Amino acid sequence: MSFSLIGKSIAQSATLKLNEIAAILRAKGEPIIHLGGGEPKSKAPMDAILSAASLLNSGEIRYTPADGIPALKQAIIRYTEEFYERKVEPENVIASSGAKQSIMVALQAIVNPQEEVIFPAPYWVSYPEMVKLCGGIPVPVYPEDGSFYPRLKDIEQVVTSYTKAIIINSPNNPTGAMYSEDFIAEIVEFCEKRNLYLIMDDIYHRLIFDGRKPINCYKYAKDLSENSKLIVVNGVSKQYAMTGFRIGWAIGNKKLIEIMTNIQSHQTSGPSVVVQAAAVGALNGVQSAVENLRQTLENNRNIMVERLNAFDGVKFTIPDGTFYCFADFGAYGARYNNDPTKMAYDLLERVRVATVPGNEFGMKTGCYLRLSTCGSVKDITEGIERIKWVLDPNSPNELYIGERKLVRDWL
Repeated sequence: MSFSLIGKSIAQSATLKLNEIAAILRAKGEPIIHLGGGEPKSKAPMDAILSAASLLNSGEIRYTPADGIPALKQAIIRYTEEFYERKVEPENVIASSGAKQSIMVALQAIVNPQEEVIFPAPYWVSYPEMVKLCGGIPVPVYPEDGSFYPRLKDIEQVVTSYTKAIIINSPNNPTGAMYSEDFIAEIVEFCEKRNLYLIMDDIYHRLIFDGRKPINCYKYAKDLSENSKLIVVNGVSKQYAMTGFRIGWAIGNKKLIEIMTNIQSHQTSGPSVVVQAAAVGALNGVQSAVENLRQTLENNRNIMVERLNAFDGVKFTIPDGTFYCFADFGAYGARYNNDPTKMAYDLLERVRVATVPGNEFGMKTGCYLRLSTCGSVKDITEGIERIKWVLDPNSPNELYIGERKLVRDWL
């Protein structure tokens, strides 16, 4: 049987496999705690629900323009003006079925086969596969100082004549690291000088902690003309807890957006009109839901940090934003040959805690797990307690999960 080279190059996601197993176990009544999730548990804003319901009640559910309905474009334009101090026109905006599609369509519009796309590591799991789907070559950059904060010189060292674009995700999934304003300024200037596309994946840009403020990449761009190669991607999924609605967008020069629209028109056409209406409601409605979510996530992060500090030898950087903590359990990794996937499967099997192994995000050292803080406080405290019971020989020998008594016999 014959398949395409690109199709055969795309790897199965261990993340999705673990999630699938966790879902099957939960359906069987198992007491699963999911610390691997990438979506807030709070409800979507009421303004979004009412806007979608109003359209549904009208019965007028029709096709939309491939780049989004005018009302959503106007809402995105207002959002861009408020948070980026940048006035754009409708022709600079494309709405997609999630920020993921916006990034995918942007890559398809700019990347030729064998051209390179650079992104700092650890990275969101889809970046390499998306680049490969375009026939391009993904180039992860590992900060030389071993931190989660890249420097411009780290990126400069891997740029070649084949480099076409750089992707920056800050705050970062999976680490929660928010890159410094100096670094953002440097990377914007560098891409302009080298005539490279810069894709700013800003999907978490308002979910930041400790008094930090969102960084505006446009502030450092010298070229804001229609020749600009700066692409800003955002969406409603994370900050409005609307992951299932699948609405994201990209801001770029008019010619690029036109090409992206042409591509998207042949892929999916426009996003669902119902979820576009919901996104309009969220963007134009009361904004308190975003701040409430941000405060909840900051509190959850603090609890996660406190619980992880109870381990001997677990290393992590306190997240600046997002709803993830990227922790190195290498001190307990010998039993798993320092393979975080084996550790993740063992935790799911023994104590029904779902996590995401760090090698999915490009980590080649340590034994990292991505732990989510977007569940309840109970999920975080009990989940970390279960993990500690499996890994830490100093933990009590017995553990109760509900009424089930577990006795440790492997340490």
